[in-house]
Amino acid sequence: MNAQVTTFLSGHAILRQVAVRSVIPDISGMEHRFPSTRYQGSKQKLVGWIWDSIKDLSFDSFLDAFSGTGSVGYHVKQHGKRIVSNDILKFNHQIALSLIQNDAVTLSDEDIRMVLTNDPSIDYPTFVQDTFKDIYYTDEENAFLDMALTNISYLDDEIKRALAYSALGQACLVKRPFNLFHRKNLYVRFAEVDRSFGNKTTWDGEFAGFFSRFAEEFDQAVFSNGRENKAMNEDAFDLLEYTDLVYIDTPYLSDGGVGVDYAQFYHFLEGMVDYDNWRSRIDMGSKHRRLMVGRTPWTDRNEIGGALDQLIRKFSDRIMVISYRSPGIPSERTICDIVGQYCSVVKVVRKEYKYVLSKKVERKNGELLIIGYT
Repeated sequence: MNAQVTTFLSGHAILRQVAVRSVIPDISGMEHRFPSTRYQGSKQKLVGWIWDSIKDLSFDSFLDAFSGTGSVGYHVKQHGKRIVSNDILKFNHQIALSLIQNDAVTLSDEDIRMVLTNDPSIDYPTFVQDTFKDIYYTDEENAFLDMALTNISYLDDEIKRALAYSALGQACLVKRPFNLFHRKNLYVRFAEVDRSFGNKTTWDGEFAGFFSRFAEEFDQAVFSNGRENKAMNEDAFDLLEYTDLVYIDTPYLSDGGVGVDYAQFYHFLEGMVDYDNWRSRIDMGSKHRRLMVGRTPWTDRNEIGGALDQLIRKFSDRIMVISYRSPGIPSERTICDIVGQYCSVVKVVRKEYKYVLSKKVERKNGELLIIGYT
């Protein structure tokens, strides 16, 4: 597939628009592979194209300011760059600790057995069982989660705990209809109806088996690139770490004003990794026991433009690469105008594809990289 590259100069005059062949690097021979994930918005399928679009830029260090699953930072790490991976969500931070900052620690067979074993000497809490009954998982599965989360807290290493949380989080996702926690819908797993989505066999699979599988995937993904990489858990506006290039992939807001609120979609995973404080963070008035979270400009059509301007201004002293899906809010033109206020050169690289919404309707979309530098 070809990618279109458009370059702007300050003043926004179009300098050139040429077709550039998008070459995805062949990493099939690499020993280390990024784990499978069901996380919405993951760029895992696009990392080759993203790397091909930025590899000729002059940078040695890379900040992934909204890292999510960490797939982009992981791919860039494979190419020898120093990585700083940041996400405001604690669960995403655990993934970055596991795969970006970590370069050697893995879960042993004994560690995995310990997480999966009910220890009679431990008085296990029943928080998940009491709080989430009939919401996401069965009583037996909720009891397993109380046990596993307690056992993870006894692992004697921060990175091992991060690996275990990451593996357990993926196990939780595969057992959820739509791979989300956006509504109380355990009944979907057991209703005797024809389904056009999901896999009931997977939903009803054993947590222990899924945890073991994902623990192995995360273990196999651990590697060192010889650099001192870092995982951070901060608001992107507060980051002080300097890198040559910053990659910005904010939550997406469609042109219809519909946002992707990761804190609400994955609040259960966020609570799991903050088990001791989970109770105090829950909105008990919500049917699905979501977390109480503050407002975010990334899901508000009236605030996202100003927030993006503020963020671009913050990082204008380095190369910026902004990942965005078109059509969206702000528009491609608006983002280019903002970047152009702070950078003398603005380039747009696009990868077009189609979503089939029905048998009669197709919608053309584009994944964009807006690159700015002085």
